[in-house]
Amino acid sequence: MSQMEEHDHKKLGRELDLFTFSDLVGSGLPLWTPKGTILRNLLDEYVWELRRKCGYEKVEIPHITKRELYEKSGHWEKFKDDLFRITTREGDEFAMKPMNCPHHTQIYARKPWSYRELPQRYANTTMCYRDEQSGELNGLVRARAFTQDDAHAFCRESQVKEEFIKIWDIIQEFYGTFGFSPKKIRLSFHDPKHPEKYLGDKARWKIAENILSDIAKEKGAETIDGIGEAAFYGPKLDFMAEDVHGRLWQVATIQLDMNMPERFDLTCINEKGEKERIVMIHAAVMGSIERFLSVLIEHLGGAFPLWLSPVQVRVLPISVVHTKYAQEIREALMKANIRVEVDGSNETLGKKIRNAKTEKIPYLLVVGDKEVEAKTIAVESRDAGKLDATSLSDFIARTTEEITLRAS
Repeated sequence: MSQMEEHDHKKLGRELDLFTFSDLVGSGLPLWTPKGTILRNLLDEYVWELRRKCGYEKVEIPHITKRELYEKSGHWEKFKDDLFRITTREGDEFAMKPMNCPHHTQIYARKPWSYRELPQRYANTTMCYRDEQSGELNGLVRARAFTQDDAHAFCRESQVKEEFIKIWDIIQEFYGTFGFSPKKIRLSFHDPKHPEKYLGDKARWKIAENILSDIAKEKGAETIDGIGEAAFYGPKLDFMAEDVHGRLWQVATIQLDMNMPERFDLTCINEKGEKERIVMIHAAVMGSIERFLSVLIEHLGGAFPLWLSPVQVRVLPISVVHTKYAQEIREALMKANIRVEVDGSNETLGKKIRNAKTEKIPYLLVVGDKEVEAKTIAVESRDAGKLDATSLSDFIARTTEEITLRAS
């Protein structure tokens, strides 16, 4: 079996017990196990930690909406065949949301804003739904239900560059944690030969695309052309990263939208006391958590860094007489917020070690007569092999520091 086959996220997802699919639930609708849910939550918390420092605030929205919202935003005309539709008992037509931006415009539109109160920055991790054809579904890469780590900044045109650079830096820090930093930026612009595919006039598109080109140039990024890759409402910067297999992925995106604020009449009151049209920035760091995890699982071969591993430590008592000490170790690690399991099976120590390595557990703690007597632990690292015997307190201190640093 080739390395790419060994690293296939669908195979590893089963072996590591991260997610599953059910014919009764439906294809393209992944179900997340406790271990997989830990991964999702830790990743989302990390993105939120980075966003919070930049002034974002959390919002929440419903999973359905009236047809009229998407008609006004322009999504209905473009994507009506991709929507899951709902008709109420009273005959009103709703849709399961395929994206979040129109909902967020209505949070901004709830009241008038002074220019002094801008930017308004909203962050929202929420599930979206698209009626993908069954032949297009592919594990977590393409699913009918997916979770976006979505964010939108509502700001003046003069604030666009600063807001883009903030998000740019978030993206670089997040992906750098995994040794997976984007090396190229795709300038995803509209195709002037097919203006019917896009909202807004040529002048507005030209202004937006010039702003994005200037930002990429200022950051000294290596860029590639993406004519025709723009969203229908605005151009975007797509961050491209190469995984361990040499494959190029679009991993994050920042989009500049001058059209949706126009369609929803989003404004602020400027220094002259007049209404001023604002712009909207769409920013997804992971994009789809499901798709990101498919890439990350294959990039790392399922060997997650310690801070992200669903099980960080497994304690292996050599025999049943060592179980009490193993449980004491477990309690101490749990108090230190370290995710730990005890393998209390009747298997041989060799089999326990092989099972833990198959599950790619970062640290194994072996305890036998010698360890019980000396109140120590024998440590084996997934990445560094056998380590010197140590006290439990020293192991907890070193492990906690490694988790805090998010070392890859």
